[in-house]
Amino acid sequence: MTVTGIITALIVGLVIGALGRLVVPGKQNIPIWLTMLIGVGAALLGTVIARSVGLADTNGLDWTELLIQVVLAAIGVALVVGLAGRRGVTR
Repeated sequence: MTVTGIITALIVGLVIGALGRLVVPGKQNIPIWLTMLIGVGAALLGTVIARSVGLADTNGLDWTELLIQVVLAAIGVALVVGLAGRRGVTR
């Protein structure tokens, strides 16, 4: 993995995490680094799922793969917010 690959993964993770956060209703009191971490995980897992089902082999932008990644990020954000809310942790 190169430095460019790591930077690209962080940028994609930030975008996927932000999109997932926008999908979840209400206010989320989680830090941006946690949103980015959720986004990177969702991007990686979404890519694995899309490739295993055969959806990642298209020309151009893989909209289905992106949708899977955003849905996974939204689920991740909702889970973290739910757990943080139960424990009373805001930041």
